[in-house]
Amino acid sequence: MINTIILPVVAGLVLFLFGMKLMETALQRWAGPRLQLWLERFTRTPVRGLVTGTVLTAALQSSTAITVIAIGLVGAGVLTFPRTLGVILGTNIGTCLTTELIGLSLGGIGVPILLVSAAIWMASWLAGPLPPSAAQGQEPAAAAGGREWLRSVRYGSLAVAGFSLVLLGIEIMQTIGPALQSRGLFAWFVTEAKQSLLWGIIAGAAVTALVHSSAAVIAMAMGLAAIQGIPVELGIAITIGANVGTCVTALIAGMSSSRAGRYVAWSHILLNVGGAILFYPFIHQLVSLSALLADDASSQIARSQTIFNVVCSLIALPFCYLNMWKRLEFRSQ
Repeated sequence: MINTIILPVVAGLVLFLFGMKLMETALQRWAGPRLQLWLERFTRTPVRGLVTGTVLTAALQSSTAITVIAIGLVGAGVLTFPRTLGVILGTNIGTCLTTELIGLSLGGIGVPILLVSAAIWMASWLAGPLPPSAAQGQEPAAAAGGREWLRSVRYGSLAVAGFSLVLLGIEIMQTIGPALQSRGLFAWFVTEAKQSLLWGIIAGAAVTALVHSSAAVIAMAMGLAAIQGIPVELGIAITIGANVGTCVTALIAGMSSSRAGRYVAWSHILLNVGGAILFYPFIHQLVSLSALLADDASSQIARSQTIFNVVCSLIALPFCYLNMWKRLEFRSQ
């Protein structure tokens, strides 16, 4: 069991999380302090906030990063709580890009992508040092000999390398399929989950809360579904639960912030928990809809994740325009 299940899961999960962190860090270094500027400039209305949150999350591949930044800006008084509501909705939509890319089943080209991106990253060091950042109070990048392209090449190749590690991690975790199916405990869990998909939601939420990465948990569910280790409906239930479990990080960040910052964290929790409650009775219908949009099990789970997040955000968007949010914030000051 140790060699066939535990070691592949641990190794694959570590590689996946390391790849995600590498990709997130590289993209944040690439975007730099401009993130705060963009959030301040493009969140004047909930719709603009939703678009901004979607684009930034898709670019950084981390809804947690954007949510934590939003909580920090509200706590510092830079943003008001109502202006973050649209951003929170957008982060849920933007994070779907990760699962959609994973759903393309690119694991076989993970090693070539890693080798090419690593070669480009190493070559960027031969081109010289990075230009100074204008955000650090130094000369603007445009005046630094026009070498801002080097920053894009260096951090862009590093981000691609991180994504290749994500693909390799998934491929390693998928090797546990045969051994997992032969275990009575796993068979019991699948049997119980067929009776009530609430088991899948609870499992997805609990594991995500532990590893602090909904993408990792969803990727594991997609991998198991791809090798027929679990049925698609159970994979979708785990995916919905993973969206609930990701609220833990926002809650932790909100605990150390101001009251308005805690409101941001709780709005994130309300969106995901409310969405899980709303979709739970319709999981089988969600399975049927995703089957119309994709052929293989892994892609069906990716589509269901996208449908879940987009629908939840669009349903919640009109509520962001209620005046009660401004009155609530005023009373908290």
